[in-house]
Amino acid sequence: MILEQQAASLLLYSSVWEDEVGQAFLSVLNVLQQPEPDLSQVLWAYGQLFKALSATQHSWPDYLLKRMSDSDNPFTLQVQHHPLEQLPAELLEAVRYDLKTLQQLWQWSPEDLTQAIDQLGGPALPPLPSTTQTDTAQTVSFLQEYDHWAEALPALAEYHRQVGCGLMAQYRAFSWHEGQLQGHRYPDGIAMDALVGYEDQRDQLLKNTEALLRGYPALNILLYGSRGAGKSALIKALLPLYGNRGLRLIEVRKSALIELPQILAQIQNCPQKFIIFVDDLSFEEDEESYKALKVVLEGNVAARPDNVIVYATSNRRHLIREFFDDRPRPQDSDEIHSWDTVQEKLSLSDRFGLTLTFTPANQETYLKMVFHLSGQAKLALSAEDLKFRALQWATRHNGRSGRTARQFIDFLQAELALATDMGDLS
Repeated sequence: MILEQQAASLLLYSSVWEDEVGQAFLSVLNVLQQPEPDLSQVLWAYGQLFKALSATQHSWPDYLLKRMSDSDNPFTLQVQHHPLEQLPAELLEAVRYDLKTLQQLWQWSPEDLTQAIDQLGGPALPPLPSTTQTDTAQTVSFLQEYDHWAEALPALAEYHRQVGCGLMAQYRAFSWHEGQLQGHRYPDGIAMDALVGYEDQRDQLLKNTEALLRGYPALNILLYGSRGAGKSALIKALLPLYGNRGLRLIEVRKSALIELPQILAQIQNCPQKFIIFVDDLSFEEDEESYKALKVVLEGNVAARPDNVIVYATSNRRHLIREFFDDRPRPQDSDEIHSWDTVQEKLSLSDRFGLTLTFTPANQETYLKMVFHLSGQAKLALSAEDLKFRALQWATRHNGRSGRTARQFIDFLQAELALATDMGDLS
């Protein structure tokens, strides 16, 4: 069977051809199998494949492995929840067939194409991309260790049980946008060791996240405190730390909280663990979306999935604005049970199992942050000079906080680098 027919015969993994690279590869196979290929068609097919692969920064073999890793098909979906021996025999036979076929396509050499161009009198073209970008995403690269990919079925099943498939295999960070999960290939890569000054809060957050990943009961957490303390950064820093263990982060805007049931319906059967991240959370008096969050935090008839917790940040301890007018006064026009209204407004923050408080940074904590970040950036400044400039920066800008310390170090790093560059030019 020629390669073009093999590519068309895939039973479960046909989605590998559904993008630009896959379509370009099929065009190449189609041109090569023609008895008398036209030079312009061959050149066009080569150019399309070259451009498509260059955009992904992958070689053809590595790109095919990546597409297989991300494939969302009946096998990859079912094997996440059922042992291999419990899957239908026909399904397993189809997987083995596809693996055998994909291995032959993976072994395809672009020399066939360049030889065809040469035989038709075409120009000497650069070879197809052969290097692959460094990517933190996991792939089924272990297949390369097998002489026969069909024998790797147990390892492939274990891979999908750990990593998932489809969107969950492709991305670790998501946002909810227009009723869909939108993956982010390059999330904010904050390192946990860059965050200092609130070690107790960090340790409690890490312990709770570890419990989630191990399948133990984990609490919803409200991170409350002064602006710029690093509350959001601390949550984002969990992803580089735990992403390879199945942690996924879904950021949900306050305006989309009403759609939380839809989000949970999509992820409750996934093997990964999820943090619903709500940043800068607070509600006006007349907003209703907080009721949807209350249901997720404490549950209704349908319990919150065990693989989901909520981490929210806020500058307000009580998340719903409360006015003095809300408090009961002995007037005939007052609501009879007006204290119930007040208690309802205060109950949302109480539904978080744990509240981590971030107090404003004092001078000692602020300078600790500055010196820590300075050491990571390897700035060539004396301790006295760094301290003086850091305090001056805090006075003139946003006060003492982790955000201010980061902004100061970024500014200082650029200033010193520019001074060095200008000195080299003079």
